Amino acid sequence: MKNYLFSLALSASSLMCFAQANISPAPKQSKTIAITGSTIHIGNGTVIENGTILFGNGKIISVRADGQVPQDDVVKINATGKHIYPGFIAATTNLGLVEIEAVKATLDFQEIGDFNSHIRSIVAYNTDSKVPATLRSNGILMAQPTPQGGTVSGSSSVVQLDAWNWEDAALRKDDAMHMTWPVTPRFRGGFGGGGRFQTSPELLAERTQTAIAQLNTFFAEAKAYSEMGKPEVINTRFEAMKRVFSGDEKLFIAAESQKDIVAAVNFGKKFGITPVITGADEAYLIIDFLKENNITLVVKQPHALPNNIDDDVNMPYKNAAVLANAGLNVVLSIDGYWQQRNLPFMAGTVTAWGLDKEKALSTITLNAAKAMGIDKTTGSIETGKDATFFISAGDALDMRTNKVEQAFIQGRDINLDNLHKQLDKKFSDKYTADKK
Repeated sequence: MKNYLFSLALSASSLMCFAQANISPAPKQSKTIAITGSTIHIGNGTVIENGTILFGNGKIISVRADGQVPQDDVVKINATGKHIYPGFIAATTNLGLVEIEAVKATLDFQEIGDFNSHIRSIVAYNTDSKVPATLRSNGILMAQPTPQGGTVSGSSSVVQLDAWNWEDAALRKDDAMHMTWPVTPRFRGGFGGGGRFQTSPELLAERTQTAIAQLNTFFAEAKAYSEMGKPEVINTRFEAMKRVFSGDEKLFIAAESQKDIVAAVNFGKKFGITPVITGADEAYLIIDFLKENNITLVVKQPHALPNNIDDDVNMPYKNAAVLANAGLNVVLSIDGYWQQRNLPFMAGTVTAWGLDKEKALSTITLNAAKAMGIDKTTGSIETGKDATFFISAGDALDMRTNKVEQAFIQGRDINLDNLHKQLDKKFSDKYTADKK
């Protein structure tokens, strides 16, 4: 039996080695580079035609609109007729925390228990995952791997998607604490309604109120702990909450309905925190309230069903546009991890439903950077920021013209190969050879 298990493990290991895409992270930028002649999409709504980007040591030195080519000893890249965009940012994703959904051993995005504030997603982030390389080919160069499950799930961090290990990948460690607002399950009825609950509505509502009371108690005790100075006994869960109360770490609260969004915002205010609301399906119903409280929203992908059976069937498509046009800071996200490759095309969909294209671009670049507290160093193509951007042959928000030809992360010219491209070449070679 032992020999059989050893042979099985060896076979699985050999198979994984055979399937591993051999892609090494790019070395540090060694020479100053100038990219000329392109249309530069800054990320803040500004577009520069026939622009020039000069960058060195991983930082942007200048962004010029006069089309002049630097005469210094620099490497010149001619990008005439092409487009340059800031690296797209995937928000609230379990990218790097799960590899194969059907294989439990590769799932590392959720812990047991309701209050897991001490959990840090960054230490579980897998830089050897094959998925990030596929995302880079569509312009997604940064992400926020986010823990899930329970009421308080733990802290996310922001990473760049070309690294040897999680220490190299981290752009900002522990940028946000994530929690889910307790809700009472709703019976939708009708086809696909999921049947009736076995528990009475009254008991479900009571459980929700109990969960909210426990959440209030947890935060009250954690806040009191944070004001104690140096405690004699360390409570790791409360210790992790100190950064939230000090403002060094943001609080992301998942809430869908208008009632729950209002409750979540007021909950944060009670403890001196301005939360970021994720999900936000019914945020369009309380725009004035959200503006008064300066709330940032991380809305779900537009390719989804309405939240309620009597909602406008097109509301998911219009949601981001309605909120952004009202003056709110809106970030666009997609659930899961491998789906993140479609992030730019979701932003493109939003433009078809009422949002200016450059503002749609901001929902996956500068707005996301602001929500994560990294906008001083990335999120837009501006002097002094990280040289993290890519060159596309066409409009990067349109799947027909998105063709990422070259990408830089902190000035490093990254490898855009991936396992999908390798398989495509392999079988293209096979069928080409058969025709000869």
